[in-house]
Amino acid sequence: MKYYIVTYGCQMNVHESEKIAGILERLGYSEGTCREEADIIVFNTCAIREGAEDRVFGNVGNLKRLKKKNKNLIIAVCGCMTQKEQTAKKLMDTFPFLDIVIGTFNVPKLGYYIEQVKKGRQLELLEEGDIDEVLPYKRTSGENAWVNIMQGCNNFCTYCIVPYVKGREKSRNEENILKEIKEIISEGKYKKITLLGQNVNSYGHDLTPAIPFSKLLHDICALEGEFTLSFMTSHPKDLTDDVIDAIAKEDKIEKYIHLPAQSGSNRILKLMNRKYTREKYIEIINKIREKIPNCRITSDFIVGFPTESEEEFEETYSLVETVRYDSIFAFMYSPREGTVASKMEGQIEDEVKNERVNKLLSLEKKIQKEDNKR
Repeated sequence: MKYYIVTYGCQMNVHESEKIAGILERLGYSEGTCREEADIIVFNTCAIREGAEDRVFGNVGNLKRLKKKNKNLIIAVCGCMTQKEQTAKKLMDTFPFLDIVIGTFNVPKLGYYIEQVKKGRQLELLEEGDIDEVLPYKRTSGENAWVNIMQGCNNFCTYCIVPYVKGREKSRNEENILKEIKEIISEGKYKKITLLGQNVNSYGHDLTPAIPFSKLLHDICALEGEFTLSFMTSHPKDLTDDVIDAIAKEDKIEKYIHLPAQSGSNRILKLMNRKYTREKYIEIINKIREKIPNCRITSDFIVGFPTESEEEFEETYSLVETVRYDSIFAFMYSPREGTVASKMEGQIEDEVKNERVNKLLSLEKKIQKEDNKR
């Protein structure tokens, strides 16, 4: 029996697909090279941008002929996109040949659902549950091993759908994280370990007793073995001095921080509900550069947020000029149904957003060229 997994979205989804592969291989499936030879096809979806959802609908629709040819083919859709009840229902209504539509929290039970489908059931399940502590993995990222330390988000940025599909922040027990990392080290084939979470800096606040993220970093670095440790993603409001100190002190931690700014305008940051100011953000950057002079810093930016003026975009442009990031990811604001920002007045025209994002990316290239030359 063969499986084929299609993954959309972030590194956390890549790691989620490693879990799905692990579950399927325990059931006796092996990885296929194409959809045509698969006995089960799994779409692991993303809800961050509308374009990702459109691609899922298009790709699922293309499987109708395969399903006609092979009645025993199982087609499953899971992940962030299907955690939204309205989207899950739309998928089931549009594609009645789908066998399984499950949300983020149902993935650990995928094996059970497959057995139910083989007995003739069609399944649509959108539960909320606890973070999975122990699941089999088939690691697929070369010399890098992903380790999920938490899931969910409490920040509710007004443009972001994540808290609605991933739920509130839930941290894994430190003991289980350390056990997983010890197993990774013992395998001897992974040079890098990357900790994952929507907001890793918030790790441990929900545990009893609470465990600071900095303690987790120190405890991992105390493990014997040769490896480099990194993490993503950090929220500026939660990047504390003790975390910066841990990165500076521990030789095993990669000197790299991804710190999404999103905007350089205080008014837009407030509308985004980011809970920090431009001045506070620059203060954090200065601390990083003071304590870790060789630290690489990257960032995310959203241009064309509702009501963003040309002057406010220029504030973002000047922030990039001031910080001189090693690289940035710049996106045009995309309304996501169900978020606060999607209902805001003053939506910006696509033409203006496109012009601004290209201007910001051109600045990034200019800075990189100057830095490379130096």
